[in-house]
Amino acid sequence: MMDKNTVLKELQKINYPGFSRDIVSFGMIKDVIIDQKNIIVFLSISSSNDEKKLQIVKEIRESVKIDGFHLSVKVIEPEENRKTVDTSNKHLNVDGKIGNIIAVASGKGGVGKSTVALNLACSLSLLGKKVGFLDLDIYGPSLPITFGINENPEVKDGKKIVPLEKNGIKLMSFGFISGNQAPVIWRGPLVAKMTEQFFRDVEWGELDYLILDLPPGTGDVQLTLSQKIPMDGAIIVTTPNDISLADVRKGADMFNKVGTKLLGVVENMSYMKIYGEIKNAKEDSNITINNHLVNVKADGTFEFNYSLFKNGGGKSESERLGVSMLAQIPYSQDLMLSIDRGTPIVFQDNSSDVVKSFNGLAQKIIDNANSE
Repeated sequence: MMDKNTVLKELQKINYPGFSRDIVSFGMIKDVIIDQKNIIVFLSISSSNDEKKLQIVKEIRESVKIDGFHLSVKVIEPEENRKTVDTSNKHLNVDGKIGNIIAVASGKGGVGKSTVALNLACSLSLLGKKVGFLDLDIYGPSLPITFGINENPEVKDGKKIVPLEKNGIKLMSFGFISGNQAPVIWRGPLVAKMTEQFFRDVEWGELDYLILDLPPGTGDVQLTLSQKIPMDGAIIVTTPNDISLADVRKGADMFNKVGTKLLGVVENMSYMKIYGEIKNAKEDSNITINNHLVNVKADGTFEFNYSLFKNGGGKSESERLGVSMLAQIPYSQDLMLSIDRGTPIVFQDNSSDVVKSFNGLAQKIIDNANSE
């Protein structure tokens, strides 16, 4: 079975140029991620000599050849070279009295970040908090669809934008202004300018919480947004597979640069609950599903949590980062349908595991704010 140690043994055969010592013992290999048929090697070199870096990357690709696996090398910046970011004036960019600004981010797209952000906002509202929701995903705004709104916000006195409101939540999205079908091709500086306007020129009023749905990724755009917004905390959404978890580390590093507290990790699509029934089942019987023994109840029914990816990936990564595992959201067809219908699931059914997960997440955010 392929594991991290197998890859490290191969990497130990590669010496740093000009030395008899290998790159593993030098501490240049920061991590090795194996996800299905992909191997990702995270390489950190303090040298400014680009030729040496290219040489090591080339040697890694030539030396680590394992049948059936695709190898990629990611060069990351050493800790001592990372610069902090000046965020001292970002509190001036907000119009309104807002108790807590919480960002929901993800290292990559497709992990359900917007779904988590929206339902978190709705759960906070159900718990009696005054809530605003700002969809900052300028390249792919989803709020008009996920909340079922097809309106334009009012502009007050030709200056201030009045956010739309639904279910007691104040809402703003670039999709309300541009039209959700319009393609957006903007460069970073324009994105930053529009983001500042969403804060400075939107009349948010008094809120307990403003939830931000950041664009996916951890590049310059996300870093600039984080500099401009006075965030009280951030949540990173991931799925349990190693490829997504690798990007959690980038997100944590980004928030560290801008001095924003990482509240924890939310693992989305953690598992899928499977229900079934066996007719004429014998008492105390069992069935096997994907090599897992499942107990069948006396009435013939059974239920089973099936891991779509792998089990415990988000938990182990949150422990590695020293932050909380805030929630494990199960995969749910009802959740998917609620997004398509524009009606957040937390407003529909309080008994499902999905809704309980979102409500638990909201309560943890409140408890964290109260403990500050």
